[in-house]
Amino acid sequence: MRSLVEAEIRSSFVNCTKGEAARLSLPRDLGDRAWADLDFLAWPDISAPDRAYLVTEPTLAAVPGESDEPGGQLIGVALRLAAQKRGLLHRSMCSLCLTTHPGNGVSLMTARKAGVAGRQGNSVGLYICTDLACSLYVRGLKKPHTGGRLDETLSVEEQVDRLRGKLDGFLTKVLT
Repeated sequence: MRSLVEAEIRSSFVNCTKGEAARLSLPRDLGDRAWADLDFLAWPDISAPDRAYLVTEPTLAAVPGESDEPGGQLIGVALRLAAQKRGLLHRSMCSLCLTTHPGNGVSLMTARKAGVAGRQGNSVGLYICTDLACSLYVRGLKKPHTGGRLDETLSVEEQVDRLRGKLDGFLTKVLT
């Protein structure tokens, strides 16, 4: 992923108002991120523990009506984390990176749909690593504390492509 600046991030949100996008808290470490290792920028809202945000450059298939030219189009989504209290014996798997975590390490994150559907209260959800570090888990740059990753025969590049495809599928549901 290419590095992003505040104005790009705020203007990318498709499922909240411009005022909400202007007020959301951005990560303070934008300049320090390892952008080459990220498939998406995601962060929790430090002022509201039940909110998180995700910004990415989807592939063409995820953006309805896009031309055949890749890149450039950013899509940001505001997410809500479902309330949960799970014991350490309960394990869940992230839908994007297939990393397992005990307890609350994976959360159901829901996004209001874009446009009229979102204003009518429609939303879609996905189970995602609560720390939003899926890109790092897939590349082996971060290890889950007590969870794990499945042994796979896919290469890291193929696992990244799978993660991107699942994320694009989620974005398509938010946009349609």
